[in-house]
Amino acid sequence: MSRGIRRQGREMALKVLYSLADHEGGSLDHVLYDFWKNFQFRSDVLGEAIDDETSTLPPEVRSFAERLVCGVAENLEQIDRELNSYSTNWALDRMARVDLALLRLAAYELMYCPDVPHNVVINEAIEIGKRFGTEETPAFINGLLDHLSQQHRSAPT
Repeated sequence: MSRGIRRQGREMALKVLYSLADHEGGSLDHVLYDFWKNFQFRSDVLGEAIDDETSTLPPEVRSFAERLVCGVAENLEQIDRELNSYSTNWALDRMARVDLALLRLAAYELMYCPDVPHNVVINEAIEIGKRFGTEETPAFINGLLDHLSQQHRSAPT
């Protein structure tokens, strides 16, 4: 899977996770179905929404995004417990929704995807945070994920 596919997949997963807050009580399958049915995205690296239904994402992007979303959903309680323990100044419910969705996504990869190097997870989260978050998002994400990665990954020597 190329870096472009993974970046697009992470961005789509972020959008789905962000939208989950608006679907309280709905099943994950229903949320995913609605998301893919109602939103079409360009297949370029930006993944901007489009109106033309003939242009869709590569299947690898959708598959990777769904794998990430399902992983976050299945492990949400443990992910939130970990994020809470490292977020000394911010309760999760007080964080910006984009930041929280991005933290959950990256935390899932750090905790449950040992095949993805921790520096790649953190760098991807920072880059995506620059695009979708606020000016403070990259530093906030970096600090929290760095602490989390030290607990879940042995640092390279």
